[in-house]
Amino acid sequence: MKCVMRFLIQLSIGLSILFVSVCSVSAQKPANRASDVKDKAAAVERAIPAGNVRPVSEFPPIPGPFFRGSGYYLNWLCWVPVLALLMLWTWSSHWVDGDSRSLKERSEFWNSVILGCGVTGFLLLVCIPQFLLGWLALMVCYCVPLGLYIKERNDRVPASAKVMTPAHIQNVLIRKLAQIGIPIGSMKTLESAIGPPITFIGRTTTGHIDESRSRRVENSKGYLAAKGLVYAAILRRGTDVHLEPKEGELSVRLRIDGIMYPTEPFDRAVGEMVLNIFKVLGTMDITEKRRPQDGSFSAEIKGRKIDFRVATQGTRFGEKLSLRILDQANAITTLPGLGLRKQLQEKLRSMIHLPHGMLLCCGPTGAGKTTTLHAALREIDARQKNIITIEDPIEYKMDNVNQIEINTKAGQTFVNSLRSILRQDPDVVMVGEIRDGETADIACQAANTGHMVFSTLHANDAITALYRLLELGVEPFMVSNSISAILGQRLARRLCLECREAYRVDPALLKKLRLPPEKVDKLYRQPKNPQQVCTACGGLGFSGRIGVFELLMINDRMRDMIREKAPLSSFKAEARKNGMLYMKEEGLRLIARGVTSLDELQRVVK
Repeated sequence: MKCVMRFLIQLSIGLSILFVSVCSVSAQKPANRASDVKDKAAAVERAIPAGNVRPVSEFPPIPGPFFRGSGYYLNWLCWVPVLALLMLWTWSSHWVDGDSRSLKERSEFWNSVILGCGVTGFLLLVCIPQFLLGWLALMVCYCVPLGLYIKERNDRVPASAKVMTPAHIQNVLIRKLAQIGIPIGSMKTLESAIGPPITFIGRTTTGHIDESRSRRVENSKGYLAAKGLVYAAILRRGTDVHLEPKEGELSVRLRIDGIMYPTEPFDRAVGEMVLNIFKVLGTMDITEKRRPQDGSFSAEIKGRKIDFRVATQGTRFGEKLSLRILDQANAITTLPGLGLRKQLQEKLRSMIHLPHGMLLCCGPTGAGKTTTLHAALREIDARQKNIITIEDPIEYKMDNVNQIEINTKAGQTFVNSLRSILRQDPDVVMVGEIRDGETADIACQAANTGHMVFSTLHANDAITALYRLLELGVEPFMVSNSISAILGQRLARRLCLECREAYRVDPALLKKLRLPPEKVDKLYRQPKNPQQVCTACGGLGFSGRIGVFELLMINDRMRDMIREKAPLSSFKAEARKNGMLYMKEEGLRLIARGVTSLDELQRVVK
């Protein structure tokens, strides 16, 4: 609001000075017409007595026409550049105000200097009779303080944020010409000027496309930096981007294959501009920096569409933003793509096609539970069965499936939605997450009334997930009658096939790991001292992830134990009798095949 008021005050001062000067001078009519001279001579001749009249020939000749001033006051063409400079000065003052505040660069001092010098310049233009001298004085009063400010702020910012440099002027020209359809220069030059080939698509609070928000950020500061950040994260297979404020900078970290990797940070001023761009695209309040907010937007890159989830949170040094990248092109859509061994695939597929029951997928946050459930849903013919999902948010879009997104602000929760869809005649119901006892109770009731229910639960393994349901307050008989199977899972990084290195292992260690030494003579790991950076994985040693699973299938004996609230040790013994393999044992199979490393398995499975 202060910036707007300052803008209006400066504009009104300039226009007032211009209007007063023009009107005051325009009132002075030059007496240079011949008729006016003759009229005045006749009046003087009438005023002189007749006896004192002298012939006109005795008077000296009349000099040339008389002009008051230099005459440029009445030349409107001279005021065209003055008006243009007035508007340029007003815009420059507004830019200096916003830029100095974001950089904390003596904002009040530079605002006073720019305003005072500008007003002085326009006063000198009006007071100096010679137009060229007045114009020169105005240009000096405008350019000198602006140039001094630009020099001071360029000394504090990185090279990429400097203005009025040859590179900056070239980029501005290329960008403006490209916007009107005149591309110049090579592809590399165009990309550096207008950014990578990615287009942001803003969204409203209801999820619809809002093109006005997309156009709004295109002319914003930090737009190219935001495009470059997102584009680099996608190329590096990142799933999350974290912008974390520090005392003098905004650090940037990317989550690639589940691990956080730091990248080049932003200057604090540029980082806040990038934050505001993401908040505008996600329909968030850019003035609110302490209260948590969330939103979403999309982007189009090389013909494919990518969705983004934005979440902000106030911290000690400022506002933190996390950006979740939902790339459908990298999504796993089939059970074989999850990494299940063949026997486990067949058991899980038999559970999926049951007419009723409940299949739970458990694990920590980011273990791929939602991906597993969507791959399971794709095994069902959606044309013959009515499939309804309740998700928060919808991460994978499926054809012929009724997908419902949770909206807590509008009062739409998992409990309310689950109650309503049970009256929609569903065959298969997927609940994104069981978070409370009420949701768990309704899901178990749905499984007992002829529906197949898929859901996720936060638990360390499959057996503890069963007891987690009991802790939420669901009756034991309800749990025993509804649960069909529980799938526990983790995600381990795949070794890069191009740069992984083999090494010999002590046979004693293999026996301890229960691996046959006669069949496993070597294991694989990421290169410790690579000679050159691998182009396939970017030097990380890993490329992609694979699931490590354990499947608990509930039999009649286990149902009786659930009703009796048998101890955990007895339940584990019964599961082992039923042929269940733990996640660590399934992971050792991946190590023996060279899919992942021993260190990676120990990192994800305890």
